[in-house]
Amino acid sequence: MIKFLDLQKQYLSIKEEIDTSIQNIINTSSFIGGEKLTLFEKNFASFQQADYCVGVANGTDALEIAIEALNLPKDSEIIVPANSFIASSEAVTRSGFKVLFCDCEEDSYTISEESIKAVITDKTKAIIAVHLYGHPCDMDMLLDIAKQYKLKIIEDCAQAHGAEYKGRRVGAIGDIGTFSFYPGKNLGAYGDGGAIVTNDENLAIKTRMIANHGRVEKYNHVFEGRNSRLDTLQASILDVKLKHLDKWTNHRIKIADYYLENLKGVTEIILPKRSKDVRQVYHLFVIRLENRDELKAYLSENGIQTGIHYPIALPKLKAYSYLNMASSDFKANKLDTSLLSIPIGEHIPIESAEQVVSAIKLFFND
Repeated sequence: MIKFLDLQKQYLSIKEEIDTSIQNIINTSSFIGGEKLTLFEKNFASFQQADYCVGVANGTDALEIAIEALNLPKDSEIIVPANSFIASSEAVTRSGFKVLFCDCEEDSYTISEESIKAVITDKTKAIIAVHLYGHPCDMDMLLDIAKQYKLKIIEDCAQAHGAEYKGRRVGAIGDIGTFSFYPGKNLGAYGDGGAIVTNDENLAIKTRMIANHGRVEKYNHVFEGRNSRLDTLQASILDVKLKHLDKWTNHRIKIADYYLENLKGVTEIILPKRSKDVRQVYHLFVIRLENRDELKAYLSENGIQTGIHYPIALPKLKAYSYLNMASSDFKANKLDTSLLSIPIGEHIPIESAEQVVSAIKLFFND
């Protein structure tokens, strides 16, 4: 079996470091806050080339807190790409704002310039730039649009830990960036977790206060906030794994390079585009084909696990039926039936990638 994800194998490769770190936290009973959390926040900020990092409970909270910290006017609209996980749009509406869906690029699947400009109104105040599948958005384009229309940019980096745009790591290129440490992410905790990064000191202070009941010191509440903290056990685990992340990412890129080189002759599938001047971290390696479900079933029969991300474009979800966008001509509304994620990760040796390629070629040659 070639697994789509193998967290146990990853754990066993760093077992001694992880076990020691967890035991140290238990021994000190420092479960909330403390030095280990501060250390991880410092190290993750440095890793992402950001001035500040605030650990929070999960990636969705990170988005909601980032939106709240921007202090947008009432009735503001926030643009979200139609091809993403629901957290990207859910955070907008649950924060009391209106979501405006825009389309994705057909080759990189990231947010579309043309579509953004088509939906902007005088109430639009922000863009959520989703670095989908680990491929950075065109940040120069987004920064130009933000300047022209006076918009804020929130970078959704849930799938893009360590990704780079023109030598800069994503997250603090826009106004504020958010990360998820869900276990299956490139940098995953052993439970839920998230973080916010920024180069804006005021935003860093505001987000930390929001996440900690509106306070900077115990019992001195400046405003009503919420309880959203990255616990120290998860922070200590993440800090161990952070030391290995670049090595793991380089292996993902190696596997992606193999797929790109050895599947380019299979005319029935469309391979993902790697834009110039980016470091694509390949949280997912997504191919596109007409008979997606048939290939998925064939690979499963041959011991190869795959995934679908995402089977229903956001505008087509029942949750957004009130927007009446299910029949729009967005590319995302059509691509959701043809996208297939094949195995990639530090757990996959090159020999497994060879088996995946061979199986795909056999499927089309039968």
